[in-house]
Amino acid sequence: MFSLGISVLSLARIQFAMTTIFHFFFVPFSIGMGFIVAVMETIYAIKKDEIYNKMARFWGKIFLLSFAVGIVTGLIQEFQFGMNWSNYSRFMGDIFGAPLAIEALLAFFLESTFVGVWMFTWDRFKPGIHAIFIWLTSIGTMLSAIWILTANSFMQHPTGFTINAKTHRVQMTSFSDIISNPQLWRVFPHLILGAFVLASFVIIGMSAWALIRKQKDTKFFKKSMYFSLWIGLVSSFGVVIAGDYQTQQIIQDQPMKFAATEGEYEDSGSPASWKIVASFDTKDHKVKHEISVPYMLSLLAYHKPEGGIKGMNTLNKELKQKFDHNKSKSIRDIKDYYLPTTTIFWSFRIMAGFGALFILVALVGIYFSRSKKFQIEKQRWFLYVLGLLMWAPIVANTCGWLITELGRYPWIVYGLYTIADAVSATTTAGELIFSNILYFLLFAILGGVMIYYCRQTMHKGLAAVEGPDATEQTAKTADPFSKEAFN
Repeated sequence: MFSLGISVLSLARIQFAMTTIFHFFFVPFSIGMGFIVAVMETIYAIKKDEIYNKMARFWGKIFLLSFAVGIVTGLIQEFQFGMNWSNYSRFMGDIFGAPLAIEALLAFFLESTFVGVWMFTWDRFKPGIHAIFIWLTSIGTMLSAIWILTANSFMQHPTGFTINAKTHRVQMTSFSDIISNPQLWRVFPHLILGAFVLASFVIIGMSAWALIRKQKDTKFFKKSMYFSLWIGLVSSFGVVIAGDYQTQQIIQDQPMKFAATEGEYEDSGSPASWKIVASFDTKDHKVKHEISVPYMLSLLAYHKPEGGIKGMNTLNKELKQKFDHNKSKSIRDIKDYYLPTTTIFWSFRIMAGFGALFILVALVGIYFSRSKKFQIEKQRWFLYVLGLLMWAPIVANTCGWLITELGRYPWIVYGLYTIADAVSATTTAGELIFSNILYFLLFAILGGVMIYYCRQTMHKGLAAVEGPDATEQTAKTADPFSKEAFN
């Protein structure tokens, strides 16, 4: 059979990774943009400053584009569970079903209903009432994230369950334990604040390109940029704090993942040095080259200049000893528990490096904007930096996702069920190759359409939401029987 020598498992993993990564471009963007638009419209409702009304309308249009594409990619992602991961669906159905049902019936219903009400009722309600609609939409997107993360957090750190001896499936014993999973409430703030960073830097970047092009509506784009620089600054600081908060839980629940992010094959000893850069021999499981900062890993991990971590070699032996006598043959047959260290190590540094860069850039941007002269407009080099940096949060979010999911290997449910066991038994390599090509083309088209319409919206400026100039429109329609009146 034509398979290019790639296994069904590898093809299924490639497809899920491609689908999830593309979907995750739009999920945090929708969450963050919905929140920022809600803040803009609320300020307008309170201050009655017309520019905030224009900001809410204009950036709300970008939010609607991302919201629509996010729904389509989310539906495609859900197909994966039945197509390629049916064994996983059977194993996890009793756990996965509850949060996904709540997400669909409560959160998605809330956001999809009120986004429509908000979109079509700008002139039918008072500003304060209309702002409530976008707040309900924004809250709905965040609630969706909670319920999706509830399922994912169980996969990272199972709680509130038992294994049915007859069916060999996971069964829920405590819904409260599942929703109080410490993994959930450590990752949720990190994701939400990361969404705010993404949305704010997209607004900053698009505004920067508008200023570079010297298009009309300059005052509008200046105000949008300054407003978003503050949100980006606060959110970036929050992401760093939330990331540290999440790391403390990873150290407890998934020490192998933490050791991989730090590139530690051997026990670090105390105090522990932090590797800035390093290269690895993943075959012999050792570090080849490194540049390290003394004491820094102890400070990052334990917030004090002492303390060490176990290396991957030690942890691999412990995990082998723990699972070698498991009842499941597939678990007993796992050769080792090493992770793709190079990918995880550099993903963490790219993510963390961008986080620091966002803070620096936001501070510099606010400094250049500190007076009414708005000095950013004169710093064209900095405008180009802001314009290019709008893509960076997408890269950072993707790196974070890679760390989260690759750091669980070889488990799909940590310590309970392997990725190899989860794949559908009847799916063929040919089917996966065809669907991979089809999905890739579909995602490329969707992504291209999203970028095209965002670019068109930016180039039109306020005309995209306000229509043609009022005086021009009046002149065209002064004579109700003129030829122009029907154009």
